[in-house]
Amino acid sequence: MVKAAKATSTRALARRAGARPSQRPAPSRRVLLAVVAAVLLAVAAVVWAVNRGGEVTPAPVSIDHVHGLGVNPTDGVLYAAAHNGVFRLPADGPASRVGDGQQDTMGFTVTGPNHFLASGHPSHEEGGPPHLGLIESTDGGVTWKTLSLQGGADFHALRYRHDTVYGYNSTNGALMVSRDGASWESRATIALRDFAVSPSSPETLLATTQTGLVSSTDGGRTWAGAGGPPVLLLDWEPEGRLWALTAAGEVLRSADAGTTWTSTGRIAGAPTAFAATGDDLYVSVNERGIFHSSDAGTTWTQRHP
Repeated sequence: MVKAAKATSTRALARRAGARPSQRPAPSRRVLLAVVAAVLLAVAAVVWAVNRGGEVTPAPVSIDHVHGLGVNPTDGVLYAAAHNGVFRLPADGPASRVGDGQQDTMGFTVTGPNHFLASGHPSHEEGGPPHLGLIESTDGGVTWKTLSLQGGADFHALRYRHDTVYGYNSTNGALMVSRDGASWESRATIALRDFAVSPSSPETLLATTQTGLVSSTDGGRTWAGAGGPPVLLLDWEPEGRLWALTAAGEVLRSADAGTTWTSTGRIAGAPTAFAATGDDLYVSVNERGIFHSSDAGTTWTQRHP
């Protein structure tokens, strides 16, 4: 009888308190503060991720082994051609993939505003022949179409000058030239690594090889040693200045078509692509990323990643 009375008394007290006997106690103030703090931290993280335009900043893109760099005259923005597509690298924002294409872009050149030429291989998700031949984009790399040589050419170096396309076909080692991007003339077979075309003469070319610089004065039909330093990459500006980059990252400049050279700077690492626009230099360095110099190579800032 005593035990039953105690149980009855307990239930009565619970009813007067407005709760069931088995109800858990209300959370403590410390627990509530911890929950509020967690929510505030989550909100702060979202706010931190929002960029100036009000959109959430996407995760950084991965640019795999860059083979070509070029500046689009439309907006002055740098573009990078890589194993997994073409990317846009604005000076004041993150890099982004251009379009949906993820082709292995080996050769790449900017021919005019939003006008690009490229070559390489289709992505693993795409079908077709293993070599792209010459492909073209007229919308800044968003879409591409085949111009010629699909399945028959993999241009590892492309140049456009004097209304002419010059390409080095890695499948057979031939320097090839086309006036319309459709029909081609094969000139010399030569083991080159990079080449440049004189802005003043369509017949004058300079190329880098394993044994040093070579030059041609007949449009690439015949070649001869050019002397000079052992350089890896070349870029010949429309204004006439010739730039070169050695395998060790030394930047060289010539004002007399490669007869004499002046060192203007250095960048650490193994370069894979190079582009020059005045004193603005852009270099892709293997395992390090993409860099920009606005003082001819004296100092560098990293653009990606």
